[in-house]
Amino acid sequence: MSVARVASRAQLGLAAPRVEVEVHLGGGLPQFSIVGLPATAVKESKDRVRAALATAEFDWPAGRITVNLSPADLPKEGCRYDLPIALGILMASSQLHCDAQRLQGLEFYGELGLAGELKPIRGMVLAAAHAVRAGHGIVVPAGNLAEARIAAPSGARGAPSLLEVCALLGGPAPGALADDDKPLTGTRARPGAPDLADVRGQAAAKRALIVAAAGGHSILLVGPPGTGKTMLAQRLPGLLPPLTGTDALDVAAIASVSSRGFDALEYGRRPFRAPHHSASANAIIGGGPRAQPGEVSLSHLGVLFLDELPEFDRRVLESLREPLESGVVSISRTALQVEYPARFQLVAAMNPCPCGYLGEVSGRCRCAPPEIARYRARISGPLLDRIDLRVEVPAVGDELLLEPAACEPGSDSAAAAARVNAARHLQLERAGRLNSELGGREIQQACALDARGRLLMTQARKRFELSARGMHRVLRVARTIADLEDTRGGISPRHLAEALQLRRVAA
Repeated sequence: MSVARVASRAQLGLAAPRVEVEVHLGGGLPQFSIVGLPATAVKESKDRVRAALATAEFDWPAGRITVNLSPADLPKEGCRYDLPIALGILMASSQLHCDAQRLQGLEFYGELGLAGELKPIRGMVLAAAHAVRAGHGIVVPAGNLAEARIAAPSGARGAPSLLEVCALLGGPAPGALADDDKPLTGTRARPGAPDLADVRGQAAAKRALIVAAAGGHSILLVGPPGTGKTMLAQRLPGLLPPLTGTDALDVAAIASVSSRGFDALEYGRRPFRAPHHSASANAIIGGGPRAQPGEVSLSHLGVLFLDELPEFDRRVLESLREPLESGVVSISRTALQVEYPARFQLVAAMNPCPCGYLGEVSGRCRCAPPEIARYRARISGPLLDRIDLRVEVPAVGDELLLEPAACEPGSDSAAAAARVNAARHLQLERAGRLNSELGGREIQQACALDARGRLLMTQARKRFELSARGMHRVLRVARTIADLEDTRGGISPRHLAEALQLRRVAA
């Protein structure tokens, strides 16, 4: 056999197009060439493959070896093609005999070490998910087996080396193959998870956090340093319900294609991302030569916490406006256009002034009004208009900080999470989505106001100069407050007044 074909997949954003690795052995002077738009790491695979075959005591074929990565116009990156190239060479040179029908239903991934061992690669969850949709099994490095099981619990096989893969294809799987009979399911409990009861005082901020969790709303916490803004943000993921199977797979797929990779122990947990305020626009939104996902996508279906919000670069903050509205990020490069989901909950925190102590009784703030105005102006009006809740987090008195902790009934994260889950169930039952995602027509249906409510809303719009977007966001928050009270009817003026109050406290 002078031609062999082995299946694999590329990775372009969250797409994993099928790639057929074709190997041809021909006459002529010895030469090894790889065609089909290979990147540098793919071109270098010829040396890794040659060393791995020699270490495994296979013969290197004489003559011209041509490897075509089809389709030829699709860019190929990474080291994932090492294993399929090596298998193609062995089959084309008749050193490995494999049933064609058996091979047709399998896809192969893995980087080869010089001793023939298989090393893990990035993007395995994504590749496994697409392989399952195509009805294929996959053979992966043993180090990737845990994450491959997430998408392919019964169709993934792991092997530590090239020799074990050859044994798998040539006969029964040997004992050295990694066990794949126990798919990874469910979530692992996180020890010492932050609890809402740990936050002393701040009843209004806790209430706002529960409202934000129930409706998927964004929130801005404004207060002096050390008042608990970061503590509150860290406790938001504990109020959110567990991810469903499909959502958990989406989060895992995004993490698997990032530069950090995916940790199988984190499967099923809602992400919590807290980038430093020196982060660039590419780090937050995504980009780079490979158009990798940024923080807004890595926090998809989770929480994105931006501490010291005014300290972020103005361009970074403005780039948040589109994903906050649409839940999607599009990254365009000269030869690559990628789209990532970005439905995250934004939790932002800031000080009331440059020194942070404006309004304190001690009077230690010495910031001049122009300085305060410039500080607050770092957050543009359009961005602030997209934040649903704006909450003051004042300093806590000594009587609360120094007294022994006493958790009031129903004030812990477990009780709050139960209320949040019940409210979300009402929203999904009514509209099939959270209140923060309601469109114009859905708002008219779900957020209908009576005569008193319409009068209050009219007066509030004039007094607080609300935009049309601001009015819609107030109505969504009011609907969430009503859902927390299990009010299946309309929105009362009391719900609307609380929603206006939560939006009115601004920087």
